Amino acid sequence: MLQSESEVTMPRSSTYSVHYAWIVLAVTFLCLFVASALRSVPGIIMMALEQEFAWNRETISGAISLNLLLFGLAGPFLGRLMDVYGAKRISVITLILSVAGAGGSVFMRESWQLYLFWGLLIGAGSGGTSMIMGSALINRWFHQHRGLALGILGAAFSSGQLVFTPVLMQINVHQGWRAATLLIAVALGLLVLPLILKFLRDDPESKGLLPYGGNGVHTTILTPDSNPMRSAMSSPQFWLLASSFGICGLTTSGLFQTHLIPHGIEHGFSDMTMAMSLGVMGAADVFGTIFSGWLCDRYGKRWPLAFYYVVRGATLILLPGIDTAGQLMMFSIIYGMNWLSTIPATSALTADLFGKQNVGVVFGWICFAHQIGAAIAAYTAGYAHSLIGDYRWVFIASGLFAFLATGIVVFIREPKPVGLVATP
Repeated sequence: MLQSESEVTMPRSSTYSVHYAWIVLAVTFLCLFVASALRSVPGIIMMALEQEFAWNRETISGAISLNLLLFGLAGPFLGRLMDVYGAKRISVITLILSVAGAGGSVFMRESWQLYLFWGLLIGAGSGGTSMIMGSALINRWFHQHRGLALGILGAAFSSGQLVFTPVLMQINVHQGWRAATLLIAVALGLLVLPLILKFLRDDPESKGLLPYGGNGVHTTILTPDSNPMRSAMSSPQFWLLASSFGICGLTTSGLFQTHLIPHGIEHGFSDMTMAMSLGVMGAADVFGTIFSGWLCDRYGKRWPLAFYYVVRGATLILLPGIDTAGQLMMFSIIYGMNWLSTIPATSALTADLFGKQNVGVVFGWICFAHQIGAAIAAYTAGYAHSLIGDYRWVFIASGLFAFLATGIVVFIREPKPVGLVATP
């Protein structure tokens, strides 16, 4: 792989008593934490939209599918822009788009407006406040504990869901879906945006630092390759990562965040029980995703990743048979522990295989595959429900796809880390 390099003299990484990498991690965590709540809103308000506007499940699922597809399609281009111009600048622009979409949606009256605000604006804007942003930053700021830091950011989605889903459901039930949506728009615009503007930095060099764990005086700074996707797409490893992560999207966000709550309500569970189920999943995934990052640092990425898909497949196949609250909570714990545990392994493999300087754009395209899977699941589950009135076979089919992902991951080559190199 060709790479543009320049050698510079850097201060020691211990310039600050608390390395600034942890501040970047904290600000990025908060951003992803609140943004995850915005992504969970459609599943919470779906039935309220049906009742108020008489829109059918397929119409609403179509807008959500567009959201997921644009979220994924925007990712590679935003990742490339982050590699070249910095994650901070691009994230600010896309965050403003998300706030505009969420705020504007409270005034919608027609189904085309649902497609405009939720499908187009939020779909495109969310790509800049996602793990593409996290991956672009963490792979630059951390030399040691990179898997752990990526796991913490993966847990941001889970903990955001844990905190916000029950709250948003309560607001949706008692004050209406507009109040629930507006809360997230305000949190993003008045809390997250100012913190990003003040504290976020694109790389250690902007603060005169080495990455966390860098111990040399001289370091090689890698700039993005002119056409990183040419070499990436010629590698079978890229297609293995992309296809497995596509199945990850099909078996998680597109399916669960859109259809789990309606599925549970139709099978006799209350609104709050289903919201609590998602919250328990979030709590379990906070632990599971951080633990996954630790495992990646210590034991590698491929075999833990394969194991996650095995467990996911088994739990999805069992889901249609769940008929008590106790069983639902047990499912939520087991499924939740590996919901986003795939992210640290996939992101770290991307950086190691294709270079930290290119991780924004390459991981962006891999995330696009994830969102294709999510969009397919969101729409086809809604379409299948319109035909047969149930989600049973959708969950079983998604479980079988998770087993397929296990087989794909086995063929991924475990690389030696590449990218930032410290020299004496």
